[in-house]
Amino acid sequence: MNPPLIQYLSDISFEPGALKILPDLLRRLSILNPLVVTDRGLSSMGILERLGIATPPVFDQVETNPSDASANLGLEIFRKHNCDGIIAVGGGSPIDCAKCIGLLVNHPAPLSDYTFLNGGLSKITGNKPPLIAIPTTAGTGTEVGRAALVSMSNGRKLAIISPHMIPNAVICDPSLTLGLPKALTAGTGMDAIAHCVETYCSPRFNPVAEAIALDGLARAFANIRVAVNRGANLNARGEMMMAALQGGLTFQKGLGLVHSLSHPLGGLQERRLHHGTLNAIFLPHVLRFNLEAIPEKMVRLAQAVGAAAPSDIPGVFEKLSSEIGLPSRLRDMGVMREDLDPLAEFALQDHSSPTNPRLVTQAVCKQMYDDAF
Repeated sequence: MNPPLIQYLSDISFEPGALKILPDLLRRLSILNPLVVTDRGLSSMGILERLGIATPPVFDQVETNPSDASANLGLEIFRKHNCDGIIAVGGGSPIDCAKCIGLLVNHPAPLSDYTFLNGGLSKITGNKPPLIAIPTTAGTGTEVGRAALVSMSNGRKLAIISPHMIPNAVICDPSLTLGLPKALTAGTGMDAIAHCVETYCSPRFNPVAEAIALDGLARAFANIRVAVNRGANLNARGEMMMAALQGGLTFQKGLGLVHSLSHPLGGLQERRLHHGTLNAIFLPHVLRFNLEAIPEKMVRLAQAVGAAAPSDIPGVFEKLSSEIGLPSRLRDMGVMREDLDPLAEFALQDHSSPTNPRLVTQAVCKQMYDDAF
C-alpha cells in the first residue's frame, strides 16, 4: 500500500518507510539514470544502499552552505554519466545544490546570473531534468521550496528563486531522521520554527499559508524537545518533519529579518555556520523589533507557543534554545567581531528584508548584529 499523497506544490509521499516507493517514482517520472546528490557524511553512513536502486552515479561533495563551485562539480558528473534526472538526499545543502545542478543542465553558466538580486527570476524556465527530494533532516523545508541558497565565489550567500526550482516529487520518511545528532536536530528544528514564525508575520496576503504556518509552529514547539532528547521517538521525528514541510509550504509569503541576517553569515566560507542555529540566535531579537508592528499576529503567536502575553514570546524562544542546547550568541559559534563589519549592507539587500513586517534599514541590521554578538 502506497503512503498518503499530498498534492500542493509538489507531490509529497509522507510516512515512515516511504523511501520504498523511490523505484516506482523514478519510473513514473521516466528517470532511467539519476544522479544522486548527497554529502559525504550520509554517503559513509550507507544512505545509498537504502535507496533501493542499482549503483547510480553519485555526487557527495556537497559542503555545508553549498557553493556555486560544488554545483559546477555536480554538473560535470551529471553530464559525464549522461544522467536524466536527480535524486537529492540530505538536508538543505544537498537539496539546494541539486536544484542548482538541475538548473545548470539547460541554463548557461554562470550560476550567479540566476540569483534573485541579478534578475534571475525571469531567466529561469522549466527546461530542467526532473528532481526528487528526500530530506534526512527536519528543518529547511527546501524540499517543497522554490528557492536555493548558494554561497557564491565572492563570499555572498544569495537566493535563486523560481517556481521552476520546486522539486517534482518529495519523499518524506521520518525514519531517515532517527540517527540525527542532538545538535543538528535542535538547529534544524529551530530553522523550521523560524520559517513558520517569519512567514506568518510577513505582510503578504495569504491566509492559507498563515494557517499552515501557525499549525507548523505549534507542532514544532510541542515536539522539538522530545525529538532532541529522545531521538528514537518516531512520532516526534514525524511531527518535526511535518512542521519543516509546513514551513516550506509557506515560503511563498516571504520570510523576514531573521533570514536577512542569517544569510550573509552563511556566506562566510571559513566559518561554515549552521543556518538554523543562526536563526535561533536572531529570532528573539527580531521578534522584539517586530512586536509593536503586528500586535494581532503576536497574540496568535503567543497562543501557538503558550506564552502568557505577546511581550513574552522572545523570552519563550530564548528559553527553548537554551533547553535544547543551542548557543545564544554569535561569538559562541566562532563568529568574530570583524566578520560582522560588512554584513549589515548585505542583510538589507537580502530578498527576505522587504517582507519583514517592520521597515528594515542598514542601521537596524547593524544593531541586530551587535545585539546578537
